[in-house]
Amino acid sequence: MKPLLTAIQFLTVFPFPKSFVAGEKELEKCVPFFPVIGLFIGIIVAAVDYFIGFILPSFPASVITVIAMTGVSGGLHMDGLADTADGFFSSRPREKILEIMRDSRTGVMGVIAVVFVILLKVSLLMSLSLPFRFGIITLMPLAGRCSLVMMMTALSYVRSEGGLATAFSKGKTWLSVVFSGVFLVVAGWIAAHWIGIAACISSIFVAALFSVYCFRKIGGYTGDTLGAICEITEIIPALAAVAVVGIFT
Repeated sequence: MKPLLTAIQFLTVFPFPKSFVAGEKELEKCVPFFPVIGLFIGIIVAAVDYFIGFILPSFPASVITVIAMTGVSGGLHMDGLADTADGFFSSRPREKILEIMRDSRTGVMGVIAVVFVILLKVSLLMSLSLPFRFGIITLMPLAGRCSLVMMMTALSYVRSEGGLATAFSKGKTWLSVVFSGVFLVVAGWIAAHWIGIAACISSIFVAALFSVYCFRKIGGYTGDTLGAICEITEIIPALAAVAVVGIFT
């Protein structure tokens, strides 16, 4: 039970007493629960979207849904996206990129990346229609958290001094990746049938591409790139669903 509660505390803003969560040496046991927490977040966000839709028109309702999606995790992953954008688009060598990513100040590229992601999410949510809207919204955080497991397993942590990401990565196994992928695809089928499966497979593909990109840029991953892959992959179920509906209808 402790690994599950620890995963909830790490990936969301919901706190637990210290006696209920695992210590740093046991953080590796939390990784298999990341997809479950992603589903939990997705259900919360979909519920917010469902109820707010009775009160507000599409645009403000979609904005509030995106706020809920970001707020549940305390903006943790959005911060990583901003730092990653600042580093990766600095046109500097590897060591300088890592130094820029460590800087707590957000640069122009970080701000642009955050704005683009928010605009994409809001516009895609406005384009999602019933009957699969709530299912796709549920898949978005799930896809993002599954991508964390994939990146941590496929790549090595690049900072020599370690960090929380290192503690979590000790529990990485390819079995966790398989579980995450199967869990995501099954959830996709339940949420939106073939559209959901297409959305989930697209998410896995994009997560793999971004992992390769990170490897080419810095030779592995950091806590910031985990945040970036989560935010980027979170977009894909909605993007793929809107594209599939647009192509075949």
